[in-house]
Amino acid sequence: MADLIRWDPWREMVDVRNLMDRAFDDLFSRSPVRYEGLGAIDVNMIQTDNEIIVKASIPGVKPEDINISITGDTLNLRGEIKEEEEYKDANYYLKEMQYGSFSRSLPLPVKVSAEKAKAEFENGILTLTLPKAEEVKPKTITVKAK
Repeated sequence: MADLIRWDPWREMVDVRNLMDRAFDDLFSRSPVRYEGLGAIDVNMIQTDNEIIVKASIPGVKPEDINISITGDTLNLRGEIKEEEEYKDANYYLKEMQYGSFSRSLPLPVKVSAEKAKAEFENGILTLTLPKAEEVKPKTITVKAK
């Protein structure tokens, strides 16, 4: 006999609201950001004089399951969060964790030197350091008095 699972209409409404918020954010945002697969990966992008730093929160993924590429002025993050343990002889009382593939494409504000990029992954946070291309780095011109 199957166990009964309590239906929570408020949770359903929150899920729908989150989807609507994301749809409107995507529709009215100034930058074209694409999501595929699981829910959006939370990202911070910081620009300094010499580099772009991208921090992405990707809990539950292994570093070897992350694919990073730069095509033109777009940063692409792809990967897969795999379910490590499956309970075949049990009924889930609550199952909120998401598993599967994800993809996120972000426009970069300036050209970067992809061959000098560094990627680190610690405690579920991916940190990318993308050095700016030489032609976009600020140049200082010294004025000499005569």
